[in-house]
Amino acid sequence: MRIALPKPRSLAAQLFAMQAVLIAVLVVGYALFSYVGDRSQAEAAAGRQATAVALSVADSPSVRESIRTADPSAALQPYALAVVRDTDIDFVTIMNPRGIRWTHPDPAQIGLPFRGHTAAALEGHTFTETYTGTLGPSVRAVTPVLDGDRIVGLVSAGIRVEEISQRAQGQLTALLAAAAAALGLGAIGTYVINARLRRHTHGMNASELSRMHDYHQAALHAVREGLLMLDGQYRVALINDGGRELLGVGPEEDVVGRPVAELSLPAPLTGALLASAPRVDEVHLTADRVLVVNTSPVSGGEQRGTVVTLRDVTELQSLMGELDSERGFTQALRSQAHEAANRLHTVVSLIELGRAEEAVDFATAELELAQALTDQVVAAVGEPVLAALLLGKTAQANERGVELVVTPDSRLDDGLLPDTLPARDLVTILGNLIDNAVDAALGGMGPRVTVTALTDAGAELILRVSDTGPGVDPDHTEAVFQRGFTTKPSGPGGRGLGLALVRQAVNRHGGTLTVTSAKDGGARFEARLPLRTPTVGAGSGTSTVSGGTA
Repeated sequence: MRIALPKPRSLAAQLFAMQAVLIAVLVVGYALFSYVGDRSQAEAAAGRQATAVALSVADSPSVRESIRTADPSAALQPYALAVVRDTDIDFVTIMNPRGIRWTHPDPAQIGLPFRGHTAAALEGHTFTETYTGTLGPSVRAVTPVLDGDRIVGLVSAGIRVEEISQRAQGQLTALLAAAAAALGLGAIGTYVINARLRRHTHGMNASELSRMHDYHQAALHAVREGLLMLDGQYRVALINDGGRELLGVGPEEDVVGRPVAELSLPAPLTGALLASAPRVDEVHLTADRVLVVNTSPVSGGEQRGTVVTLRDVTELQSLMGELDSERGFTQALRSQAHEAANRLHTVVSLIELGRAEEAVDFATAELELAQALTDQVVAAVGEPVLAALLLGKTAQANERGVELVVTPDSRLDDGLLPDTLPARDLVTILGNLIDNAVDAALGGMGPRVTVTALTDAGAELILRVSDTGPGVDPDHTEAVFQRGFTTKPSGPGGRGLGLALVRQAVNRHGGTLTVTSAKDGGARFEARLPLRTPTVGAGSGTSTVSGGTA
């Protein structure tokens, strides 16, 4: 048999109970305090009322005249009862100086001694006291009756304590009614507030909220993708470990609460984060990464903030570049195979026609031409990856009708490049520069691309690519290296990323990238990369422009 354990009350219910108990305690405490205070005030008021009545009776001429008679009770008893009836007090007792009553609400008590103190009154003073007499506990005032300078009697007027309690209880009843109304209104207000709180907390109690917070923190830091949350004023409200890494924010740097414009991010990326419209799978470059950015505004009738997700596609972009190079190599080999087949058919046909000597001369000339190109590239660039890249790009350029030339001063021996300068980055830099130059040279007279690869006294690597294209519009000199800028028609995969990736790779290795006008009127791009110990961190390289093409 399973025992159903009571479900913990929600945080809203606990707050409601706490507030209800607090209001009840405050109301009851105030009611008790008010009751005690009201009772004390009622006793004081009763003493003042009794004193006033006693003084009035003692100062009445008819009372003094009745005292002089042989039977004072005959005239004073009706008078005292009338005073009691008209003044809303419980008794008026008139007595002789020895304390023998002349009047009493109970006629049977007339002639008996007064129960109370009279010494102060016999000395000519008026005083009040609480004393238990024949009518029970009462607050009474005792004052002398003067006939000239002689005390001829005493007057005591009083109100029973029971009557005082009834008056205080009446006030307490009214107070409790008001307190109950206040408690009811407070409970209703508390219920309304807590109902709203229950909606916001989805009825969860404090332990559930704490557990959800722990799960949230664990998931937030476990996700490798970058997560950034901005408030309505575009200040950083939250950033996880992945976001810090992708944006280059150190773990010791406190960025929460800072505007996103102060994070020193690239201008296009900052603009995307500040945009009110959502961004979907936008590619942005930082100093050393290629990021895919998605933004989603958080709104509930007003702009409350923005959720930003960041994905690192640097490796993917590099692999895509290598795949494009491999595709280029494959197309070049296919073209060369096609040309080789044509030449082989030509040689076979010449042999069939009985012109063997001409066939040998033709084949020898083609072999010498191909070998001369290979020898030229290999002799100039001993680094195998760059040599293979240049051979493939030469075949691609020739297929597109562009002559690709490696200058005689090119010299890059194998093993010269340090481990800090991987071949993948060199393929990114030189491959994109050559592709850009070939595209720019197409359509011109005598299209040609000139490539130079050499080292400057072993201190830095110089990669220079010139073309015979139209050059760079002076208005675009500052924009050629920005992501998305292009002067070419858009392709299926988009344009304007190649030169931006080149600048990113150059900056990552602390190099410089410049573009100037070539001698033949086109553009000349030059990348300089340090070969020795780099002293400039990632993202600190420079790019200058003074003419060229994109």
